[in-house]
Amino acid sequence: MAEMIPHWLTKQALLAPQKIAIETETGESITFLQLEKQSKHFAKKLATLDIGEGSHVGILSANEIPMIIAIHALSYLGAVTVLLNTRLTEEELTYQIKDAKVSMIMTSQDYKSDVKKIGFHIPVKSFSMIRQLSEKQVKLRSEINLNANFSIIYTSGTTGLPKGVIHTYGNHWASAIGSALNLGLNANEKWLAMLPIFHVSGLSVFMKSVIYGMPVLLFNKFDAKKVNQAIIERGVTIVSVVTVMLQRMIEELGDSQYPETFRCMLLGGGPAPKTLLVEAKNNQIPVFQTYGMTETASQIVTLSPHEALRKIGSAGKPLFTAQLKINNPDVKGVGEIYVKGPMVTKGYFNNESATAALFDENWLVTGDLGYVDHEGFLYVMDRRSDLIISGGENIYPAEVEAVLVGMNHIKEVGVVGVDDAVWGKVPIAFVVKSSPSITAKEIMDYAKEKLATYKVPKQIYFVKQLPRNASNKLMRKELLKLM
Repeated sequence: MAEMIPHWLTKQALLAPQKIAIETETGESITFLQLEKQSKHFAKKLATLDIGEGSHVGILSANEIPMIIAIHALSYLGAVTVLLNTRLTEEELTYQIKDAKVSMIMTSQDYKSDVKKIGFHIPVKSFSMIRQLSEKQVKLRSEINLNANFSIIYTSGTTGLPKGVIHTYGNHWASAIGSALNLGLNANEKWLAMLPIFHVSGLSVFMKSVIYGMPVLLFNKFDAKKVNQAIIERGVTIVSVVTVMLQRMIEELGDSQYPETFRCMLLGGGPAPKTLLVEAKNNQIPVFQTYGMTETASQIVTLSPHEALRKIGSAGKPLFTAQLKINNPDVKGVGEIYVKGPMVTKGYFNNESATAALFDENWLVTGDLGYVDHEGFLYVMDRRSDLIISGGENIYPAEVEAVLVGMNHIKEVGVVGVDDAVWGKVPIAFVVKSSPSITAKEIMDYAKEKLATYKVPKQIYFVKQLPRNASNKLMRKELLKLM
């Protein structure tokens, strides 16, 4: 039986019509009532393009208010939003659009010409083009079915092919409620959003906004000086960051301090160096580590405010409606992290085998290693043994290897992450040549054509053979010995 609630934007427009929903760094703002009206008008214009129940619509855009309007508009039509990473190459975008069965792409003006050059065999419309259309009188959704699909966001896979994570309305609802029960919710709350909305951590802020009735200060991109200034001068109470952002913000802050009204620096994107957390503590910055992934609709484990300083290095405890266990722990208690809860995805779109492998008796198999201390606090040891997290972006070595091995004159490739002072980790590649003429520059150039910039190996090492075990499986940890 479907579980129905009022459409969350319509409800918030009724409860707090004149309250600011979104403001930008340039001073532009929109109330919840204006956001509702503009989203409904946009939905009716989309209906003239045959977008409706079950349509899969891709959105390729930087952070801006029209992108949020488009996302809500699709929900009023019962369509599914497929969020596309603006940093992907033509080849990567083409794969995701085909795999997700996207019937139309919406984009901001900045990306329209780039998308047109690719030549997708589906319509490509800018937000401004759609606003100029006439409206079709269609019945818009007044209720939300929590079991219905809301969004699809792609995450890289260990097989080398990205997988489309399905998020239902219920996943986003549970994530927002779980976060509020953990962090609390103040009357003067204002979240600063600068992480890309095409990432689940960015999208989730705007789901929280309409569910909480909370204003969001939207930044197009990260700028340490501007973010610090916004925290100090514009009433920001919560910011979501990854490690490299926090490092730059602390450097830029210098001897200044944040006001007491700023209560939470929510840190995700992988375990942070303990030195950074101690430095934040010394600067009286309230950093709360979190643990989550695309498959859990953002955070699923978060450190509570009153434990932030006592448990430096911990990701915290599961949110109220979530569960956590360590599967097959070793003698030190370290094992694979399993999670369960209503914020967990029901699976990957159009990929039954990957979905089956994702679950073990209804527990989400994260592939991450960690342990729980005697008080129930999670400590994440490694974000998957192979995963490279670079500036908050996930890079799977197998995906990079699959691209590089497709190049002529390359026999084998092994990719691994190394420490980097700026990005946390960066990928490097070990290559076995099949032709002596191939150069590192040629490999780099090839990779830049096929992969997003952050996935391109920063160094190429030529080796005679790759370390493999008796089963011929690549031993990644041994690669670093070949440097």
